[in-house]
Amino acid sequence: MRFSRPVLTCAALAALAIGGTTALAGPASAAPNTTPQKVCGSSYKTVNSAPVGSLGTVYLTYNSSNGKNCVATIRNNPGTRLDMSAWIYVSDTDQGDQDYGQYTSYAGPTYVYGKAHCVDWGGNINNVYVQVTGSNCAALREHRVTTTR
Repeated sequence: MRFSRPVLTCAALAALAIGGTTALAGPASAAPNTTPQKVCGSSYKTVNSAPVGSLGTVYLTYNSSNGKNCVATIRNNPGTRLDMSAWIYVSDTDQGDQDYGQYTSYAGPTYVYGKAHCVDWGGNINNVYVQVTGSNCAALREHRVTTTR
């Protein structure tokens, strides 16, 4: 089957117009329904959380089968890359993990063995930082600090 030059030209221009519109559209962002379990793993249950201002939440999760904690910082509205972090530290064992960078949806996962230990954890989104110390250790009361820099 042969096509005439005007038909091919029209088809090419239509393809360019559609492609140009697609190229000018904003970048695809991560799904806004990201959960701590999607970041850390399905075996991790959320045991604590702290809001990062109005930008998102830092989640502390725990896996009872391996004794590990995981921290993930998740934005409420994914989009352009922002400075983000997630971190966790166990002072009794001097073990910790961290993830810092520019992300569109979440920072983490960060893991540490935390069974029967108090954990310090936190994260940031843009210029709002959250730090929770002495967390999830029975009788002790945790301390929370949120700062904007």
